[in-house]
Amino acid sequence: MTRFALALMATFSLTEPALAQDSMTLILDWYVNPDHGPVIIAQEKGFFADAGLAVEIIAPADPTEPPKLVAAGQADLAISYQPQLHLMVHEGLPLIRVGTLIATPLNCLMVAEDGPVQALSDLKGRRIGYSVSGVESAVLAGMLASAGLSIGDVEMVNVNWSLTPALMTGQVDAVIGAFRNFELTQMRLAGGQGRCFYPEESGIPAYDELIFVAQKDFDPAKVTRFLTAIERATAFMINHPDEAYEIFAATAPDLSDPLNAQAWKDTLPRFAHSPAALDYGRYARFEAFLLEAGLIDTALPVGALAIDPGAAE
Repeated sequence: MTRFALALMATFSLTEPALAQDSMTLILDWYVNPDHGPVIIAQEKGFFADAGLAVEIIAPADPTEPPKLVAAGQADLAISYQPQLHLMVHEGLPLIRVGTLIATPLNCLMVAEDGPVQALSDLKGRRIGYSVSGVESAVLAGMLASAGLSIGDVEMVNVNWSLTPALMTGQVDAVIGAFRNFELTQMRLAGGQGRCFYPEESGIPAYDELIFVAQKDFDPAKVTRFLTAIERATAFMINHPDEAYEIFAATAPDLSDPLNAQAWKDTLPRFAHSPAALDYGRYARFEAFLLEAGLIDTALPVGALAIDPGAAE
């Protein structure tokens, strides 16, 4: 299964039964993949159980739904994305960041390594594929501006979730929204070579790629215990990467394929070492970026977007 096999995704649970424990439901952002390494390791190594938690892990049938389900009180936590969180809070969803899973951007603008785009300025007059509008368009606009271009200088093409195929078949000259820890390897395994232009190197403020979001009236003590287990799992992965990957890959047949094996290595250094810790400046800077891009009308204080749950206990 690749990152684009949306039609094959189904809701499923990786729950271990537990007695005398607090129940929690976590909805992933996608089907299980190396981005979720600490979650799966915490489950398989019993770190959640040690924290007095019985965690139900659910892969969504629709990756746009998890934050909405949390906002509606149908789940305790969801994995989402910092850029999207800003927009969802401005839309009125009662969500807040309570932890970080991946603390660096993964998103990039990907081109064929030997193609006509060797610099961002080469994108003028060319076609760029995308899957999700909104934040991705703002990120692209900011990257183009760093090269003296604007969105009007390119043609945007909705390629749904088929980013790599669209680039490799020449449907588009570049794609925005490719994950550098997946799509670059996917392209290589398909016989091509890709290259990424990184948002954080092209005028876009750095952001947390994957975060844990909760309703604003979340239980701080329970979430803190959850994040403690995630931190413990992350430390185990860093100290024992090969053993951790064997545990992770054993949970589903497709997780041991070459794409996931390489993605595990590429993702490992990007996990947050202290998941509960909050970088206030990072959220303030991205809020200012969205304001300047015209995607929000006013800038919210960081406290309306994100919190260190330990500070709420």
